[in-house]
Order: sequence, then structure tokens, then C-alpha cells
Amino acid sequence: MTEIDGIDPSVPPSGTGCADCDTAGGWWFHLRRCAQCGHVGCCDSSPGRHATAHWKSTGHPLVQSFEPGEDWFWNYATDALYESGPGLTPPAGHPSDQPSPGPVG
Repeated sequence: MTEIDGIDPSVPPSGTGCADCDTAGGWWFHLRRCAQCGHVGCCDSSPGRHATAHWKSTGHPLVQSFEPGEDWFWNYATDALYESGPGLTPPAGHPSDQPSPGPVG
């Protein structure tokens, strides 16, 4: 596999839900996983927009969808969508029985 700057495929996800919503008692629609450090944050349709906030605070621009069955990547710095990318350490998404909005539906 070719190394891609900003992607560390060896890092596992931070959990099964948005780390920041879990801490604050919030909720989310969809989840995004930082491809560099594994932080799981909520999408921009969610009230907290924690995946974008993570990018702004860390400079980690690449996320992968953390939705079951989706493997696309997004680059916040360039607004580019990639249909696929390198395989990251499992799991590739939250549990399929986890409701949306999460964490409790």
C-alpha cells in the first residue's frame, strides 16, 4: 500500500459514537472517522458538527464515513470526495444496530 499523508491505517477508531457528543450528552445523525488519529465525530448535519471541529482544532483534514457499508473519504482542506481509500483498522463503521440519530435513536 502506498502511504498517504494524513492517513494512518493502523489507528483504531476512538469508539462507536461521536466522542464529543458522548461526553457532552449530545446526539448525531451520521459519523465520520479521522483517518489520521481515529477520532469519531458527528457530521455537519448534526448539532455539534464535531468532525469539522476536530479538523479545525487538529489540522487533520481526512475523514472516512463511519456509517456501515460506506467507505468514502472526505478531505476538509480541499473539499474533495474520494469514493474509496486505504483500509483502516476495523471496525469500519459503528454497529449496524446502533440507531440514527444516535446514540439512542
